[in-house]
Amino acid sequence: MKKKLVLPVFLVVQFVILKLLSFFPELVERYYSNGFYPFLSKISRITLGWIPFSVGDLLYGIVILLLLKWLWNKRKTWKIDWKINLLSLIGFVSVFYFLFNLLWGINYIRVPLYQKLALKRDYSTEELIAFTERVIVKVNAIHSQIEKNDSLKVVVPYTRDVIFEKTQNGYDHLSKAFPFFTYEHPSVKKSLISTPLTYMGFSGYLNPFTNEAQVNALIPLPNFATTTCHEMAHQIGYASESEANFIGYMASIYNDDLYFQYSGYTYALRYCLHNIELKQEGRSEALLPLIHPGVLENFKDSDTFWDEHQNIMEPLFKVFYDNFLKLNQQKDGMESYSKFVDLLIHYYRDRPL
Repeated sequence: MKKKLVLPVFLVVQFVILKLLSFFPELVERYYSNGFYPFLSKISRITLGWIPFSVGDLLYGIVILLLLKWLWNKRKTWKIDWKINLLSLIGFVSVFYFLFNLLWGINYIRVPLYQKLALKRDYSTEELIAFTERVIVKVNAIHSQIEKNDSLKVVVPYTRDVIFEKTQNGYDHLSKAFPFFTYEHPSVKKSLISTPLTYMGFSGYLNPFTNEAQVNALIPLPNFATTTCHEMAHQIGYASESEANFIGYMASIYNDDLYFQYSGYTYALRYCLHNIELKQEGRSEALLPLIHPGVLENFKDSDTFWDEHQNIMEPLFKVFYDNFLKLNQQKDGMESYSKFVDLLIHYYRDRPL
């Protein structure tokens, strides 16, 4: 019984250590995010990046099957040995949590990106609307370069594998301006569980144990480029969803390819419109006539895709992930994705789009 207590106690110790580390983000930045982690993550990507399928998805499948097998084998002894069985489960969580943090999760408590870029955080509704209008002008301009008819939606001519190949171009250009966004040794893959991800409401995820960027292969192509760049941002150690959104957007617009730029700017526009609605419901409607009808058609396609896959389980998965983010120093939970608009507004305060 005493041996069974070791791993559960270790789980508590981990929570205490991580809480203490959260008071020293500079140490995390120096010794983990810019020390241990880059070395380890490169090894993972070099080792697994060449494999054409998702090793991480397979590992998750194996672990889930083993866990279900264990639960089945213990079904008759659960009432009698419930204490031992419960401690075994907590011990499994303890090991899982330790590996998660060691291999990637400590990046949640590194120095925030807004500090590294010397940006402010707050903005007014008027600033948000003014910035959104600037983004609309940029989106319309790129749309006109791709489609001469402003009523036609953009149809991306690439396969998902081609998009994977083209993402490096954006990161190469971005790293010249910001060396800490350097990305090397690609390991980006279409998730084997794209259908479940769709019904859960997710466009992709980073597997922290294999450092593979997993992208939902079913999402509409106009969204695919920036989603891929977002997951790649997680790979280089930016755990915050708002920061990964910002870096994914930047890697998209720094790409030489117009379709990537369109993906990035429309990605930003959707979040800007969303944030306007959060501040004042119905306020964004006055901006919609300014957007090319073809762009709105792309937005409609994306909305239709997600609407068609809504189900009663999706909110439960999002509540779980919301609390997971809050547990990992992102107090805004799922709304932290939208916080990347804060970075955009202040980054572009004295810069052209």
